[in-house]
Amino acid sequence: MTDHKPPLLISACLLGQPVRYDGQSKSQNAACLTQLASHYQLLPVCPECAGGLPVPRPAAEIIHGDGRQVLRGQARVVTASGEDVSQPFRAGAEHTLQLAKQYGCQLALLKANSPSCGNHDIYDGSFSQQLRHGQGVTAALLQQHGLQVFNENEIDQLLALVTDMH
Repeated sequence: MTDHKPPLLISACLLGQPVRYDGQSKSQNAACLTQLASHYQLLPVCPECAGGLPVPRPAAEIIHGDGRQVLRGQARVVTASGEDVSQPFRAGAEHTLQLAKQYGCQLALLKANSPSCGNHDIYDGSFSQQLRHGQGVTAALLQQHGLQVFNENEIDQLLALVTDMH
């Protein structure tokens, strides 16, 4: 194995940083994180914090579309009380994209089901824990720019990729 490890953008909450909306983390098991770190240069980011949102913050969901529509201004990210937080979500996605470009990232490991980071499913905007197909704002922007986006349930696929590279 070479000393140069490919960069991997990773949701900070998956590394144990307490940056989620509820002030918690979603840390993955230590063995899994060690394995990732042995193959990748981990670049932690929380798009919502990068967009200026505080910790903790009200839960938010996308209404009238998914992350792709939010980026085009055709859908909104709102809190349960109706506050529109689309702008900080877009700003955080842009910040994350710039970080990816700066480090030459082609891969991202993001938090499943998040209105920022969900890569397959997101909550449906009803604040009733119902998932629907769609991407979060950051996941959509990264994919539009050619990054491959995985979630924490797809770490095996991500590790298979890097072992194929060597």
